[in-house]
Amino acid sequence: MELRTLRYFVAVAEELHFGRAAARLRMTQPPLSRAIRQLETELGCALLLRSPTGVALTPAGALLHEEARALLAQADRVRARVSDLAGPVTLTVGTLADSAEQFGTRLAAVHREHHPATRIVVRESDLTDPTAGLRAGLVDVALTRAPFDDTGIATRTLRSDPVGVVLRTDDPLAGREDLCLADLAERRWFRFPDGTDPVWQAYWTGAADDGSRRDGPVVRTAHECLQSVLWNGTVGLMPLGHALPEGLTVVPLTDMPPSRFVIAWRAADTTPLIRSFVRIAEAVHGTTTGPAPGR
Repeated sequence: MELRTLRYFVAVAEELHFGRAAARLRMTQPPLSRAIRQLETELGCALLLRSPTGVALTPAGALLHEEARALLAQADRVRARVSDLAGPVTLTVGTLADSAEQFGTRLAAVHREHHPATRIVVRESDLTDPTAGLRAGLVDVALTRAPFDDTGIATRTLRSDPVGVVLRTDDPLAGREDLCLADLAERRWFRFPDGTDPVWQAYWTGAADDGSRRDGPVVRTAHECLQSVLWNGTVGLMPLGHALPEGLTVVPLTDMPPSRFVIAWRAADTTPLIRSFVRIAEAVHGTTTGPAPGR
């Protein structure tokens, strides 16, 4: 029996309702139900009596609830003692400006639950560094967007977002339901400073087929990008679903590959804390794209 499965069972046993237990565990109900069924199969007995209004504990379930609570409490005491002996642990997380809200309260809450003694430091980077400080060794793990040069960097995709073009609301193209890159061929695009990751630069600034960069103002932040559209009518790109200032709108691009929101870490620098952070991020975002990092 895994401790995680026992935590699932204790939540159901205390809530006596799969829906409430799933909400308490910050997960959906189907995987919770599967986990309890698997536990019953493993033990060879029914733990719960299920009904449309909720569940009740069988005698075996009541005994397991009592024993599981004691076992989990002991595991928490062991974790706390080991953490106290090791001293304070810090994990530095890099984010891009537009991914700060993706990092959000849910991931923070679940991580605190699993690693209460770990201190998280968040370092926000501008758009000139898509690794958010990872390549420079300033952070341990990054929540960012791909594509970028990932040499020596491992990534997991947490979500893929369609991309649109940001236009002024008075732009002739602003009323279209969608656009393609060819519709923007004659427009001025913003660009990033010299030395910015070329893979990242090509994706977000509409580099021509010959690799040359389009003419336009140099920007370093998402805010500067939006202001260049508002003031100068340049072309800017962004994932759909983000709020925009008054006077701007976004039109979906049909031939633009999606922007992947990813978690990234240095492939040669995988610690147990980083592995745990990656697994928790995947669980929170409902994605599992491969074996745990470092395994």
